[in-house]
Amino acid sequence: MIKYQLQCQECTHAFEAWFRSSDSFDALAAAGEVACAACGGAKVEKAIMAPRLAHSGSEKSAPADAHKTVMVARKAREAMLELRRKVESNCDYVGEKFPEEARRIHYGETEERGIYGEADKEEHDALRDEGIEVQRIPWVDRTEH
Repeated sequence: MIKYQLQCQECTHAFEAWFRSSDSFDALAAAGEVACAACGGAKVEKAIMAPRLAHSGSEKSAPADAHKTVMVARKAREAMLELRRKVESNCDYVGEKFPEEARRIHYGETEERGIYGEADKEEHDALRDEGIEVQRIPWVDRTEH
């Protein structure tokens, strides 16, 4: 059995799943049988994972490794929260009109400024295909702990 960290390419939800083998995952994913628990999408890919390496004294280092992992996760979350604060304080929120407003800015129909809002993966890809510089960012909920 092998455990993979997976990520939905439709809604960016990350999750773990167990498979009989690497080949088993590949076959199931190719057949669209691996689905995201959040949105039900079948565009699921393996995410980057850190290997679990056995080393001498691993029993003793496990609590230290766990603490280090928690600290790294906290720092990453704080960095994402800081990114959110900067975006919110320096850009205009345009909500679901993000694709339309990004095009208007790109084609010079309105003033150039930083904006943020909602766009699904297809809308994001269409904007990029048009040469419009956009970026998907992880939007961390301020209330999560």
